[in-house]
Amino acid sequence: MLTSCDTDISQTLDPIGIEPLDPLAKDCPDDLPCRVNDGELWFADTPTELEQAKALCQACPALHACLAGAVERREPWGVWGGEIFERGSIIARKRPRGRPRKDERKDERKDDVVAA
Repeated sequence: MLTSCDTDISQTLDPIGIEPLDPLAKDCPDDLPCRVNDGELWFADTPTELEQAKALCQACPALHACLAGAVERREPWGVWGGEIFERGSIIARKRPRGRPRKDERKDERKDDVVAA
């Protein structure tokens, strides 16, 4: 998995004089959650897996730098800094694929009426 901390990128760019995008790239620890767990988790399709990745990010020492870098780079998708990015924007949660079941939609409408 490529993360904002991968040294491979900086090694590739150093010969032509381009600085790494993330200031943590040169001294990024190997024990960050995104490096010790399955990297696919941070780019999963299911909301459950994305929430799991967000939870793993919460104890990460690079949380704020990761989020700031992702915002600066306008990451198109994935979990960065404990937030879900979709089409370059932070979203609160990802909905599962497909339409909700009819009984779930009815329950949501009831909640909307009660809240109003």
